[in-house]
Amino acid sequence: MGTWALAGKALILVENLSVPFDRRVWQESLALRDAGWEVHVICPQGTKRDTEPYVELDGVHIYRYPLRAAVGGPLGFVQEYGSMLWHTFRLARKIGRVDVVHACNPPDLFFLVARRLKRRGARFVFDQHDLVPELYLSRFGRGEDLLYRAVCWLERRTYRLADVVIATNESYRAAALERGGKRPDEVFVVRSAPAVERFHWVPPDGSIRRGKPYLLCYLGVMGPQDGVDYALRSLARLRDEQGRTDWHAVFVGGGDTFDAMLTLRDELGLADCVEFTGRIPDADLMRYLSTADVCLSPDPLNPLNDVSTMNKVMEYMAMSRPIVSFDLREARVSAGDAAVYAPPNDESAFAKLIARLLDDPDERRRMGELGRARVAGPLSWEHSRVALLAAYAAARAGGRSVPGPGEATAGIAPPRGATPAAQPRQRLVEGEDGQVTAPVQRAHPPAGHQPDEGAQREPALGQHPAQLGELPVAAPHADPPVQVGRDGPGGTD
Repeated sequence: MGTWALAGKALILVENLSVPFDRRVWQESLALRDAGWEVHVICPQGTKRDTEPYVELDGVHIYRYPLRAAVGGPLGFVQEYGSMLWHTFRLARKIGRVDVVHACNPPDLFFLVARRLKRRGARFVFDQHDLVPELYLSRFGRGEDLLYRAVCWLERRTYRLADVVIATNESYRAAALERGGKRPDEVFVVRSAPAVERFHWVPPDGSIRRGKPYLLCYLGVMGPQDGVDYALRSLARLRDEQGRTDWHAVFVGGGDTFDAMLTLRDELGLADCVEFTGRIPDADLMRYLSTADVCLSPDPLNPLNDVSTMNKVMEYMAMSRPIVSFDLREARVSAGDAAVYAPPNDESAFAKLIARLLDDPDERRRMGELGRARVAGPLSWEHSRVALLAAYAAARAGGRSVPGPGEATAGIAPPRGATPAAQPRQRLVEGEDGQVTAPVQRAHPPAGHQPDEGAQREPALGQHPAQLGELPVAAPHADPPVQVGRDGPGGTD
């Protein structure tokens, strides 16, 4: 631990998930604790876990409050967020004076708490898990109405008050610089990354395939913008257009549209070959991912998905699984050659890429190895930990970058090989002639697509993923379950 981090007392605020179930917040909490910070977290209580009002876990002080999720439209959100703010103010008074208040969105309302704490000498770190204006447009489809303008106003107020902004990727960093008006040395990229040592291969379980040669797997949140409906329609096309019935598919996770997706599965006649497990324990998840031949990332192109890093993509790569994805900007930055990319929202092309990978075990193996190497190397949490501590040092210095050991911190650059300008090599896409070929660089992006910025082996080979490169294993902690989704919502239960 270096003195350059200027350790003190930190208060982390989060509303989207309980802690330690929120994997990103928990990783940040432990990294700060290891650097000498006294860490306090205020978050909602979970329903099945994280239910204690207060717990000290691995040296982190966690204060939880009861919260009912919004129902019934805008009034429901007013009630949810009003309750959240009341409890957060109440618990923050109990914790007392802090050196840094670290607010994780959504929603973009914690600046109200930070403003009071700043009057008492605290610095404000804004950890932007989601671009809320894009989330609003993508989830509700109401256009740029009054509520959209309201969330834009809240985001601007949060940016304005923040001493330092933490962005989850270069697209989010660009938003903080351009519409947030932040200086480059006030914005740090702290990518979400799976704890690689926790994703371990187990012997494949043939029973999961339900008698079929291949297993397809989806791991993630099932919300309106997460594309499970695109995945199901793609699987129907895989059966009907490609004539493939040699697969079984498993969808792991839960969310707002879970029941609707079960209905859609049945309407498409997929009940005999598509299984929904709900949220499952880690041990079962490792079994499914170790058995999977191809993993699905069907997030459609929309204002949020195009610029967001998907946790499931990182977790597929941690398990050395090849991925089929739609061609989204940050999907390419994260997965690189560990995925193949269909044109956005093109379900026939998505189905053809699944079929192509099922017929090419060598390509699946190669892609899995590349993915594992990426999350164990340039996209690893170790890089993000260094950037997090640099962001805190800058916040303590009043927003001025403070060089750490061997690190220039004028806005921590992404690790080598993951810069926004260094686009991964183009991979297979479905062409207009119906053939899956190497793609041509898109000359005119689809509507809503902003300009670019800037494995283990197959189980039959018996190779353990540790042979493909691991991060140094940190001291043992009480790890939360594997989280799924974007940097914000999701989780397995």
